Amino acid sequence: MFSVFKNAWKIEDLREKILYTLLIIVIFRIGSAIPVPFLDTSALAALMNANSGNLIGYLNMLTGGVLSQATIFSLSISPYITASIVIQLLAVVIPALERMSKEGPEGRKKLNKITRYTTVGLGLIQAYAYYVTLKSYNAIEKFDNKWENALVVVTILFMFTAGAMLTMWLGERIDEKGIGNGISMLLFAGIVSGGPRLVSTLWAYLTAGEMKYYFFVPALVIIFLLLIAFIVLMNEAERRIPVQYAKRVVGRKQYGGQSSHIPIKVAMAGVLPIIFASSLLAIPATIKAFVNVKEGSFWAGFFNLFESTSWFYSVLYFILIVAFSYFYIAIQYNPVEMANNLQKNNGAIPGIRPGRPTSDFISRVIGKITFIGALFLGVIALLPNILGAISGIGNVGIGGTTIIIVVSVALETARSLESQMMMRHYKGFLD
Repeated sequence: MFSVFKNAWKIEDLREKILYTLLIIVIFRIGSAIPVPFLDTSALAALMNANSGNLIGYLNMLTGGVLSQATIFSLSISPYITASIVIQLLAVVIPALERMSKEGPEGRKKLNKITRYTTVGLGLIQAYAYYVTLKSYNAIEKFDNKWENALVVVTILFMFTAGAMLTMWLGERIDEKGIGNGISMLLFAGIVSGGPRLVSTLWAYLTAGEMKYYFFVPALVIIFLLLIAFIVLMNEAERRIPVQYAKRVVGRKQYGGQSSHIPIKVAMAGVLPIIFASSLLAIPATIKAFVNVKEGSFWAGFFNLFESTSWFYSVLYFILIVAFSYFYIAIQYNPVEMANNLQKNNGAIPGIRPGRPTSDFISRVIGKITFIGALFLGVIALLPNILGAISGIGNVGIGGTTIIIVVSVALETARSLESQMMMRHYKGFLD
């Protein structure tokens, strides 16, 4: 991977794209350090410690700890990601959106426009929810004049929302003039920025003086490195369905007759099932932050089941990841359509008859691959919680979702550079 970046740096236009991407990331990190006025940072620290298992703690992990500092980029790209997922799911059930998705570049422009407007709405909703939570923890300055208090509310809401929109704009600039997917790059930058805090936390455990940490901290580092290698392996793994195209004669020319394959990736759902499952399980803990629950009551026991350290939470988390993996793949891949496209292009899977048998065969293959991918995501998502429970090392600020995102973005960026260098017939790279 490092050789890819080294070779890309030697090409002038690619070097300009890399520098432009780094410039956007620097701007993003500067914005992530500018605080929103009228907020008490000491109360914010207490808020994040009390809500590490709910939606706020989950969003704080994805933003690299920026949400806990209440900066103008606190919401980061989470409203845009949520809006993209919502529009993508609605495109399956709403015919108008489905037609837009199939209209090519013009249709995608319309969908992108709808996604931006949805991002504004979701940004305002998330900003208000964050404001209400901050207010309940007395993290907002109060004034005697009601108009001054109203100005405080408007300022906080609009700064959080404007920060989310500016983050989306920065991501689009990377898409246009930089390297890789802009939103993924900003998400990557936010997560990686929490690396020094992770190192300092592990070092604090190592220097705590307890003998068990002399074993557990190095073991966690080794497992972390092995986990990265495992994610890389699963990201690149795929099942190839062989396809044979029949020969046909058009005029004096002969077409077809070659062999090909349909690649089906094991981790084709990415981290979306984990995000869906985490967001859903974070709802009870988020509700708990807004209500007063009497200790020892039924509701106290109910909410305790959804704590990240609960066995019930872990089992339900795993089941939801598997379920959402099948759901996402079902709306993304249509075996009947794939079989029809093969038949239209005079292609067939060896040993399988065209039509219904082909779609059934593809459906069985996708089902098996989805099961393996879902198990992979479930293990990766739960492993940090299991290791934390065994070792007693918590609050390291990293989870299975963040590891998959970091590794996936790095591989995607390297792959993007490789393809651009191959298009330029870069001799040093091909050698």
